[in-house]
Amino acid sequence: MDNEEFKKMLKLRTFNLAREVMQFVDKFPNKRSAWIITDQLLRAIMSIGANIAEAQAASSKKDFINFLNYALKSGNETKFWLALAKDLDNKLISEIDEYLKETDEIVRIIGSSIATLKGKKKDKANPNF
Repeated sequence: MDNEEFKKMLKLRTFNLAREVMQFVDKFPNKRSAWIITDQLLRAIMSIGANIAEAQAASSKKDFINFLNYALKSGNETKFWLALAKDLDNKLISEIDEYLKETDEIVRIIGSSIATLKGKKKDKANPNF
Protein backbone atom coordinates (compact mmCIF):
# COMPACT_ATOMS: atom_id res chain seq x y z
CA MET A 1 0.00 0.00 0.00
CA ASP A 2 1.50 3.32 -1.02
CA ASN A 3 1.43 6.51 1.02
CA GLU A 4 -1.68 7.99 -0.62
CA GLU A 5 -3.64 4.75 -0.27
CA PHE A 6 -2.61 4.58 3.37
CA LYS A 7 -3.83 8.13 4.03
CA LYS A 8 -7.17 7.40 2.36
CA MET A 9 -7.56 4.14 4.27
CA LEU A 10 -6.91 5.83 7.63
CA LYS A 11 -9.31 8.69 6.91
CA LEU A 12 -11.96 6.20 5.80
CA ARG A 13 -11.50 4.03 8.91
CA THR A 14 -11.86 7.01 11.24
CA PHE A 15 -14.85 8.35 9.29
CA ASN A 16 -16.62 4.99 9.32
CA LEU A 17 -15.90 4.45 13.01
CA ALA A 18 -17.42 7.83 13.88
CA ARG A 19 -20.49 7.11 11.74
CA GLU A 20 -21.03 3.70 13.31
CA VAL A 21 -20.68 5.02 16.85
CA MET A 22 -23.00 7.92 16.01
CA GLN A 23 -25.72 5.38 15.27
CA PHE A 24 -24.72 3.03 18.08
CA VAL A 25 -25.14 5.57 20.89
CA ASP A 26 -28.88 5.61 20.22
CA LYS A 27 -28.93 2.22 21.95
CA PHE A 28 -27.76 3.76 25.22
CA PRO A 29 -30.40 3.98 27.96
CA ASN A 30 -32.21 7.27 28.44
CA LYS A 31 -30.51 8.56 31.56
CA ARG A 32 -28.31 11.53 32.39
CA SER A 33 -25.06 9.56 32.66
CA ALA A 34 -25.64 8.09 29.20
CA TRP A 35 -26.25 11.55 27.76
CA ILE A 36 -22.96 12.82 29.20
CA ILE A 37 -21.02 9.79 27.96
CA THR A 38 -22.66 10.07 24.54
CA ASP A 39 -21.82 13.75 24.23
CA GLN A 40 -18.18 13.30 25.21
CA LEU A 41 -17.75 10.10 23.20
CA LEU A 42 -19.09 11.65 20.01
CA ARG A 43 -16.92 14.74 20.40
CA ALA A 44 -13.82 12.61 20.96
CA ILE A 45 -14.43 10.06 18.23
CA MET A 46 -15.28 12.68 15.61
CA SER A 47 -12.17 14.61 16.55
CA ILE A 48 -9.92 11.69 15.54
CA GLY A 49 -10.87 11.84 11.88
CA ALA A 50 -11.18 15.61 11.82
CA ASN A 51 -7.63 16.01 13.09
CA ILE A 52 -6.31 13.44 10.63
CA ALA A 53 -7.96 15.39 7.82
CA GLU A 54 -6.40 18.59 9.17
CA ALA A 55 -3.00 16.88 9.40
CA GLN A 56 -3.18 15.85 5.77
CA ALA A 57 -3.78 19.49 4.83
CA ALA A 58 -1.05 20.82 7.12
CA SER A 59 1.39 23.40 5.85
CA SER A 60 4.46 22.00 7.62
CA LYS A 61 5.79 18.79 9.13
CA LYS A 62 5.50 20.33 12.60
CA ASP A 63 1.85 21.21 11.96
CA PHE A 64 1.26 17.74 10.57
CA ILE A 65 2.68 16.10 13.70
CA ASN A 66 0.68 18.43 15.96
CA PHE A 67 -2.60 17.46 14.30
CA LEU A 68 -1.68 13.78 14.55
CA ASN A 69 -0.98 14.32 18.25
CA TYR A 70 -4.46 15.81 18.66
CA ALA A 71 -5.93 12.80 16.83
CA LEU A 72 -3.96 10.49 19.13
CA LYS A 73 -5.25 12.26 22.23
CA SER A 74 -8.81 12.10 20.90
CA GLY A 75 -8.36 8.39 20.24
CA ASN A 76 -7.24 7.78 23.80
CA GLU A 77 -10.14 9.85 25.09
CA THR A 78 -12.51 7.82 22.91
CA LYS A 79 -11.23 4.61 24.49
CA PHE A 80 -11.93 6.07 27.94
CA TRP A 81 -15.54 6.96 27.08
CA LEU A 82 -16.16 3.62 25.37
CA ALA A 83 -14.84 1.75 28.41
CA LEU A 84 -17.07 3.83 30.67
CA ALA A 85 -20.06 3.19 28.40
CA LYS A 86 -19.81 -0.52 29.21
CA ASP A 87 -21.45 0.32 32.54
CA LEU A 88 -24.57 1.67 30.84
CA ASP A 89 -25.98 -1.62 29.57
CA ASN A 90 -24.46 -5.12 29.78
CA LYS A 91 -26.10 -6.05 26.47
CA LEU A 92 -23.93 -3.49 24.66
CA ILE A 93 -20.55 -4.68 25.92
CA SER A 94 -19.65 -6.87 22.94
CA GLU A 95 -20.40 -4.06 20.47
CA ILE A 96 -18.44 -1.60 22.59
CA ASP A 97 -15.52 -4.03 22.64
CA GLU A 98 -15.51 -4.02 18.83
CA TYR A 99 -15.39 -0.23 18.77
CA LEU A 100 -12.65 -0.28 21.39
CA LYS A 101 -10.64 -2.70 19.26
CA GLU A 102 -10.96 -0.54 16.14
CA THR A 103 -10.15 2.62 18.09
CA ASP A 104 -7.10 0.96 19.63
CA GLU A 105 -5.84 -0.12 16.21
CA ILE A 106 -6.26 3.42 14.88
CA VAL A 107 -4.49 4.86 17.95
CA ARG A 108 -1.58 2.46 17.40
CA ILE A 109 -1.31 3.48 13.74
CA ILE A 110 -1.32 7.17 14.66
CA GLY A 111 1.21 6.65 17.45
CA SER A 112 3.49 4.67 15.16
CA SER A 113 3.21 7.36 12.50
CA ILE A 114 4.12 10.09 14.97
CA ALA A 115 7.13 8.11 16.18
CA THR A 116 8.27 7.55 12.60
CA LEU A 117 7.87 11.21 11.72
CA LYS A 118 9.83 12.26 14.79
CA GLY A 119 12.60 9.84 13.80
CA LYS A 120 12.13 7.53 16.76
CA LYS A 121 11.90 4.46 14.53
CA LYS A 122 14.77 2.86 12.67
CA ASP A 123 12.96 2.70 9.32
CA LYS A 124 12.74 6.37 8.38
CA ALA A 125 12.69 5.55 4.66
CA ASN A 126 9.19 4.08 4.82
CA PRO A 127 7.02 6.29 7.08
CA ASN A 128 3.31 5.61 7.39
CA PHE A 129 2.49 9.11 6.09
